Amino acid sequence: MAEAETRPGRVGLAAMLPRDPALAAAILVIWALLALFVIYPLAALLMRAFVADGTFSLEPLLQVLAQRQHRVALVNSLILGALVGVIGTTLGFLVAFTVSRAELGKGWVRLIDIATLLPLISPPFTTSIAFVFSFGPRGLITHDLLGLKAANVYGLYSTLAAESLTYFPIAYLALRPVLSAIGTNLEDMAFSLGSSRWRVFRTVTLPLCVPGLANSFLLLFAASLADFATPLVLAGNAFPVLPTEAYLQITGMFDLKGGAVLSFVLLVPAVLVFLAQRQWVARGHYVTISGKAGPQSAGQGLSPSARWLLIAASVLLGLFIVYLYALLLYASVVVAFGANHALTLGHYKVVFTDGLKAIKDTLIIAFIGMPLGGLFGVLVGYLVARGEFAGRRAMEMASMANYALPGTIVGIAYLIAFNDPPIELAGTALIIIACYIFRYSPTGIRTTVALLQQIDKSIEEASLSLGARSFTTFRRITLPLVMPAFFAGLGVVFIRSMTAISATIFLVSIGWSLITVRILENMTELSLGPAAAFSVFVIVIVMAVTSLIGLLLERMKASLGDTSLSGMAAG
Repeated sequence: MAEAETRPGRVGLAAMLPRDPALAAAILVIWALLALFVIYPLAALLMRAFVADGTFSLEPLLQVLAQRQHRVALVNSLILGALVGVIGTTLGFLVAFTVSRAELGKGWVRLIDIATLLPLISPPFTTSIAFVFSFGPRGLITHDLLGLKAANVYGLYSTLAAESLTYFPIAYLALRPVLSAIGTNLEDMAFSLGSSRWRVFRTVTLPLCVPGLANSFLLLFAASLADFATPLVLAGNAFPVLPTEAYLQITGMFDLKGGAVLSFVLLVPAVLVFLAQRQWVARGHYVTISGKAGPQSAGQGLSPSARWLLIAASVLLGLFIVYLYALLLYASVVVAFGANHALTLGHYKVVFTDGLKAIKDTLIIAFIGMPLGGLFGVLVGYLVARGEFAGRRAMEMASMANYALPGTIVGIAYLIAFNDPPIELAGTALIIIACYIFRYSPTGIRTTVALLQQIDKSIEEASLSLGARSFTTFRRITLPLVMPAFFAGLGVVFIRSMTAISATIFLVSIGWSLITVRILENMTELSLGPAAAFSVFVIVIVMAVTSLIGLLLERMKASLGDTSLSGMAAG
């Protein structure tokens, strides 16, 4: 009985809220921010699309669907998104399977990682620029090597190839841990029953990857739906897609209502694919790690021919990506790629003169949004993982909404919501920073939740039972333990602040511009040299900052490890 009375017991936010002002204030502030920057913009988007003079009407939607151009754009978007999802997921699975099963050395894995992840740290239409340099009318491959005259690089196939290469690293990152988590013991049991390598792959390995495959397809489908920059550069008039139609509806025709309706049309397939993915995954059983797991065997691995085939395919894919970026670098230091290959730094002079304002604005916004996004992700992740207050699941869903939606929808929603009173933020840096924080902080949220699930609650309960307030416990106990999630949030917010365009293209102004917008302007004006130079500059800055973040994280881990050892010695 005495033991029951002295035991700390289960500590939850629901019990602490009435007497803990810090937690109550944190929850209220988070909900206020989510209401302002997530729920309100989406509500404003729907109101603008379907409400006129206080009356709800589907007439705007019917008018949009009645136009053949918009129907064609919708079908094209669905076709493109599905193909990018399938091809990108296939490429991501191929590379992830090679890395996890081909018994490569650390050096080879490192090189494949660098080549594979290059598209993620560059503007999304960088691949489009390189495709023009390679396969355009004066392209290195089409004109110089194959001798083709007036080659046409525009249309479905080039757009599909560019988007697949741009987004397949997302599938690679999603599938690599899934394949690593599938223990070789499961495959060895199938081998012991006489199954061939192909049969084991088809009946054991591949089915266990279904959640990762479905999730990868969803992510790539949504990324393709949101991407208007690549189709704007490569698709041309022959292959219109819905994101570019929505963009042109607003920027070309100044029709916010039409843009809102097109955004809603874009939203429907994204939601349907998400629900289909959830249903598909829910029908199966995919547990590969249990409490009864024993030591893993080395496994029979791949046959020599399959191993070398996979390595060759992954290396060729990596080399092609490296080639595209090397071509981009070369184009940035010649006078006019395809016409005058004399070396020059003139394009970089344009970057640091005419483009200096865009550089300053982008870096200011990125360096302000980076710590705020990282802290927001950790705080929301902590409340979601450790809290037991009413509305916790709703908070989690609201915090993930902007991340799940195509960026075009988020950008148009922000433009509609904050373009007029009562909350007029259009033309300010705040609206761009808020867009980045609430769109890209979910990476930090999910990482924080995953880390906290591995940390025993008794550590925090011990601090609380000794009289420490929840804020003190969070600052001194929890925050150091989830520091990797904080740095993950920092990295993602910074990378996206430097490279994103689908949402923020609608939010830039004369007062605040972005490097990605300048690149797109140069592309549409056929100033390919400055566009290449801007892209190279962004890649260098992103690599430098993310490397610094990684170094700081390693030093912090070492510091925390030394502190822990000192504490154990003192004990």
